[in-house]
Amino acid sequence: MNSKYENMKIIYNRSKIGWYWAPLFVAFWFLLYYLVVVPSFHSMPPLKTVQDELQQPGQFIGERAEGTLLRLSKIGPKVVGSAANEQVVVQFLLSEINDIIDGGRDDLYDIEKDVQIASGNYLLWSMVNVYQSVQNVVVKVSPKNPTTEAALLINSHFDSVPGSSGAGDAGMMCVIMLEVLRVITKYETPLTNTLIFLFNGAEENPLQGSHAFITQHPWAMNVRAVVNLDSAGSGGREILFQSGPDHPWLMKYYGKHISHPFASTIGEELFQNGFIPSETDYRIFRDFGKIPGLDMAHTLNGYVYHTKYDRFNIIPRRTYQLTGDNVLGLIKGLANAPELENPDKYAEGHMIFFDVLGWFFIYYPEHVGVIINICVCVLVLATIVVYIWSMASNTGMFRRRIFAKFGILAALQLCGVLLSVGLVICIALFLDAVGLSMAWYSQTWMIFGLYFCPMFFGLGILPAIYFSRTKEHGLPLGYGIQLLMHSHCLILTAITIIMICFNVRSAFILLICIGFYTLSVLLNMATCAHKTNFLWLIPHCLCQLLPFMFYTYCCYASYVVLVPMQGRESGSNPDLLIGVYTALFCLLLSPFIIPLLCLFRKSKTIISLFGICTLVFIILAATPVAFPYVEKTAVQRFFAVHTTRTFHNADAAHSVNHTDSGYFVMPVDRHPNSVDSILFEGTNLTKADRSTCDTEIMCGFPIYSSRWVKAVDNSYWVPGPEPNKDYLPTLRIINKESTSRTNIIFTLEVAGPDHVSIFIEPLQGAKLVDWTFTKEPLEKSLPPPHYVYWSYALDPTPMRFNLEFEQNSEDWSGATFRVAIMGHRIHDDMFIDKDFREFLARFPPWAHVNSWIGSYNSWQL
Repeated sequence: MNSKYENMKIIYNRSKIGWYWAPLFVAFWFLLYYLVVVPSFHSMPPLKTVQDELQQPGQFIGERAEGTLLRLSKIGPKVVGSAANEQVVVQFLLSEINDIIDGGRDDLYDIEKDVQIASGNYLLWSMVNVYQSVQNVVVKVSPKNPTTEAALLINSHFDSVPGSSGAGDAGMMCVIMLEVLRVITKYETPLTNTLIFLFNGAEENPLQGSHAFITQHPWAMNVRAVVNLDSAGSGGREILFQSGPDHPWLMKYYGKHISHPFASTIGEELFQNGFIPSETDYRIFRDFGKIPGLDMAHTLNGYVYHTKYDRFNIIPRRTYQLTGDNVLGLIKGLANAPELENPDKYAEGHMIFFDVLGWFFIYYPEHVGVIINICVCVLVLATIVVYIWSMASNTGMFRRRIFAKFGILAALQLCGVLLSVGLVICIALFLDAVGLSMAWYSQTWMIFGLYFCPMFFGLGILPAIYFSRTKEHGLPLGYGIQLLMHSHCLILTAITIIMICFNVRSAFILLICIGFYTLSVLLNMATCAHKTNFLWLIPHCLCQLLPFMFYTYCCYASYVVLVPMQGRESGSNPDLLIGVYTALFCLLLSPFIIPLLCLFRKSKTIISLFGICTLVFIILAATPVAFPYVEKTAVQRFFAVHTTRTFHNADAAHSVNHTDSGYFVMPVDRHPNSVDSILFEGTNLTKADRSTCDTEIMCGFPIYSSRWVKAVDNSYWVPGPEPNKDYLPTLRIINKESTSRTNIIFTLEVAGPDHVSIFIEPLQGAKLVDWTFTKEPLEKSLPPPHYVYWSYALDPTPMRFNLEFEQNSEDWSGATFRVAIMGHRIHDDMFIDKDFREFLARFPPWAHVNSWIGSYNSWQL
């Protein structure tokens, strides 16, 4: 009897740990993050020098690639149509390739090179992308006496956006390709399949060079797979964010041959579902070439992406070695892959893949993932039921009462989840509403106080209050906390089951969480440690180490990619994205750690500190400390186009209705008015009204690309002096004839600079039913105005095209359609005049302005 009483006394002991141990407990997890997780993310191998090649022949030499990039980046911006891109870089690449051929093993390989010049058009997004005489430099390496015609394509691009040397995007990938080509051809590398290296001369235009190759080059017909190399930053570890599709064998080669893995199914699903505002050549090879592949890109320091700060000197030196080792190993593996002969034979669905802190790589087929997910979910449910069932005999309580307690704690946990997520959403909406969004843009540590702390507070305060008010009755504190965590595990299991039902491959990320937690519960049950006050914490915390490191690693990697991206997105609330993303990760890593704070004395005070921290950070967001932008390292992006505009009447003579000139300014992020006080207060500059939006296509603004269309609402017009007009595009009506009483065909000719946007909008019930370009937008019934983007590289011949319109009425009096033509001279800084330079000089140092001269002309025909 006494023994049983002592047992029950131990069970119901509600003693707590001293509050002074709580800071050490919290500090342990912080130290684990800063001493293990962050260094693991940035871990890269040392750079191999030319001297190392003597001892290790056949290795990738990062120092040589670095020297090549230095010479390439000195050329400066390489915009399609510029002499730098069409002459200097092409000759640079040919010279490097000739040197490689001269040093190669011509007894083992046939090496051919070609400069492709191509023209074509296709639908990209809602824009018809028309290219004329763009260039690609192509190298083909074939084994002597090949046994197969199958070829692997390795692609990257050497062109850049205006104003940027493109050292990171994607000059670095080009020099890595050159070094890989050199290593493979210089040493006796086993080679079964042909390798084709495509140095793409028109990716930023966008995606024209890849389309030209895969649809027109004679070597393209034998391509069976592609490795696409690109960049959204400046070095660091390259992430594999797309694979296949439906070719899991590619992932097997990645997993086997990559030395430093960095890949995730989550990134692939985010990218393919439009959450990441970017596109790569991989899409063109997939959609137009119908070939599978791997899409890899650098993402570190995305703040400099597509700016003048994308320079050679900011790329981490070890990047060359890391990416070079990875690409060389992958290419060597795929070069001898038997699957390349007939890839369709091995098309067996998707793969689930992810790396663990860069230490090792895990991949398995989607159907295997479904089986694993279901098994783990069943195990979780069974474990929780057995745990609660056995609790009755341990505590002497009725099972129905224990299940009732579990129900109460489950409801409490659900309320905590809703409270924490609700706090995050409210903070994100509030900061955006008062103009304080993106406080974390240059100071990413602000994310901790603004979004992590309210999550910790919301998840912890309700349990702390509940347990403090149930001291004299109910379950032992340890049991209560375990049941609380059981309930969260149950919530995550339910979400996992839903994701399985909707075939979401990223369900694996929840599986890690619930799987390791269930393991800790099983260990505790096996050792009976769950019956004690504190011993159960040892298996629990040990089983939380790897999930904590994995989730914080994923979170950190996501911020490296997503935070800089918000500087080039103006549509949605960036705080909402970062806040919700943070909340989702917190729901995985913190509900099995935060409740442990209830074991400490003064737990409510300890957890309330997270709420106080949140308030402090909200106040900080309103101070200069959290100003989003920093000169050179985290700039605010603008486009400015010195423009002359002419609007014509609908009369037969096409007389001029209105003409003016000024500066078109397009802010790119969530703060479109950040420089208003600097530009307009105390100056003679003003923002014009938006009356032209009622009468002109795109408000009379000189749109450069399809991405600019989305930013029209945040853009503005500043009246100013006239720019240089030597570059103005021209429109000629070559012919106009009726093919029937309800159909009419116009033949037009457009000439002008090497980048021109054309918008066509039918009027008075007319409908565009046919034209010279791809018929896809007409077949898809895309809404007008119809957008045609035309660029040329070598051949400036005017573009001639037909437009056929149809209407129900036979009365063709009046205008049939409106056409707006915007010309852009984006690579001739010499034409920028003094007035425009003075206007640009008004922008603050923390603003990056990509500028050129342009024009807008509209007619009603």
